[in-house]
Amino acid sequence: MRANPGLDVEQWRRRQGAIAENEEVSLRGLPARVVAELLYGLQQRTQAGAKTRYWIFRPLCDRLREAEVARLDDFDSRNLPAGPQRLFAVLRRESALLHSNPDLERRKDVWDLNVFGLSGTLKFAVISQRWLREAVKRWAADDLPTRRGNRIAGVVQTRINALGRLSQSLRLQRDDGGDYPSALSRDDITSFCNRMAFLMNRGEITENQRLVTLRMVRNLLLAMRGMGLARSGQPLTGLPDDFHLQAGDMPDAPEKSEAGKDLPTEVMRHICDHLPGVTKLFGHDIRVAFELFIDTGRRADEVCQLQLECLDRDGEGKPVLIYNNSKGNRQRRRLPIPAATAATIVAQQERVRARFPNVPPEKLKLLPSPVMNPNGHKAITAEWVTSRHRDWIDHLPDITVQTHVEEHGKAVTKMLPFEKGRIHPHAYRHTYAQRHADAGVDVTVLKELMDHEMLSTTQGYYRVGETRRREAIDRVTTMQFDRHGSRVWRNVQALLDDEHARRAVGEVAVPYGGCSEPSNVAASGQDCPIRFRCIGCGHFSTDISYLPDLERYLADLLRHRERLTATINADEWARNEAIPSDDEITRIRRLIDRMKADFADLTSDEKAQINDAVTLVRRARRGVIGLGLPRVRQPLPDVRPERAA
Repeated sequence: MRANPGLDVEQWRRRQGAIAENEEVSLRGLPARVVAELLYGLQQRTQAGAKTRYWIFRPLCDRLREAEVARLDDFDSRNLPAGPQRLFAVLRRESALLHSNPDLERRKDVWDLNVFGLSGTLKFAVISQRWLREAVKRWAADDLPTRRGNRIAGVVQTRINALGRLSQSLRLQRDDGGDYPSALSRDDITSFCNRMAFLMNRGEITENQRLVTLRMVRNLLLAMRGMGLARSGQPLTGLPDDFHLQAGDMPDAPEKSEAGKDLPTEVMRHICDHLPGVTKLFGHDIRVAFELFIDTGRRADEVCQLQLECLDRDGEGKPVLIYNNSKGNRQRRRLPIPAATAATIVAQQERVRARFPNVPPEKLKLLPSPVMNPNGHKAITAEWVTSRHRDWIDHLPDITVQTHVEEHGKAVTKMLPFEKGRIHPHAYRHTYAQRHADAGVDVTVLKELMDHEMLSTTQGYYRVGETRRREAIDRVTTMQFDRHGSRVWRNVQALLDDEHARRAVGEVAVPYGGCSEPSNVAASGQDCPIRFRCIGCGHFSTDISYLPDLERYLADLLRHRERLTATINADEWARNEAIPSDDEITRIRRLIDRMKADFADLTSDEKAQINDAVTLVRRARRGVIGLGLPRVRQPLPDVRPERAA
């Protein structure tokens, strides 16, 4: 009092905190409503498994006491330290949920989706026109119950933001700011489309963002009209019929490229070699999540939400993964998995049971969250795991892959760093599909493995295989030989698109290589002038992928010669013509030896690449897929067998 004669003692008493004692926090002096809100929020946090530290809660109570607020909503928390500020946000949210309901929440410009039984927030302030904002709120309230998954807020907010672009266009380009719906016309839609093109040309949005925004605005305007919001007394009352986007307003969609969505073999080997380091960085749970991404090709949220008892056996005793397809809303899907993947799951199950020994297994998650999860009922989130995956990939050593680039008008092959941004959990799903497609799995079977409803969806996942097969063909072609065993392509180079096309139409497949003889090509391989003695023809060429076929052919020739030599019931001229010539056998032996010798001169990495390429090309050849290699056509049926050969 002596130091401050003007001190209001009563106010000082109301604001002054209690003397700190041990780990106690005093609520004395706080209004009854604030005390009730704080206690309710603490109760909700405790039931959710969270711990509230007294050294964070005590200063929050002191600041609330100093501010003399009547309720938590009246307090400005921006000047609080980080810890008390986060705690206050949680307590205020819980208090708001207690006092709110969906009808009250719909009147606000910021919705807390927890009121609707969801998570996240929706912000409508990006729409400045009241009539449009109210219409969008009505649409959002109608749309939310139809959504599923854990990213509802982001999906709906994206659509609100698209209408925010329309709102911005009206605000900037109309004198009345677009506040009167009856004054709008088709001209305003045209102005909006032009503005989107302007923003794209300035680099503020991408071509794809422009297209997606226009599509969303078109669909939302149609949806709101379909809800009857343009009727009398509704938010869109008076909105002209021509205020909508037509099909002609949509720009052409950019051509989608599947290249790069799956990960090359070299990249996958690099990733798998460094998996042991994940345990040291983030623990066993995250490593198991990464391994399941790679092994099963499931989406991130499908892996994260796996139940502890997610492993089953089929009729043959082989392991099967039980998961929920959250995107397709299909429950308890069954996916055959390798024994090694099953062993990873079993080891994780044992760790989780040891961590939560008193919780029934059917209530546990395979990948339990380490935060606010005392009973193991809550799983780690896909967002959190994806963030850890990004951190891990960014800190891995650089990955180099063989890449085709153009220099001085020529295509050359170089070892260049692989872009790490292309490595993310969903890329493993594309890689899973590509791996099975390369192995010759039928697309209808792959559709079931991917759990797609439509075959076209599955086909989109491995369309990138065409590029991979083309790369394999490029590698195989570097070891192409003529009939003398001389290398045709001496320098490593990538075939240009027109060269692939030229080979596809300028050659026809023969059993052990390709034929470029014009009359035979024109006849689809049915008109060989020298009666298919390819090994002696200058139009014949082959490559390393035909080596197994050539070896089998040589063995057949030797076997055939021995059998004919022993034949006695035949004229000499017939036997001599039927017996394979020594020249043919010698030529094939020399060709095989040259292929093996050149292959032996390669480095171990080059051998591995060639082996992978040969495997891919031979599978493509069995599937009758050209892609730069001539197609193997089935011979036409001979409708006149009486004709001479």
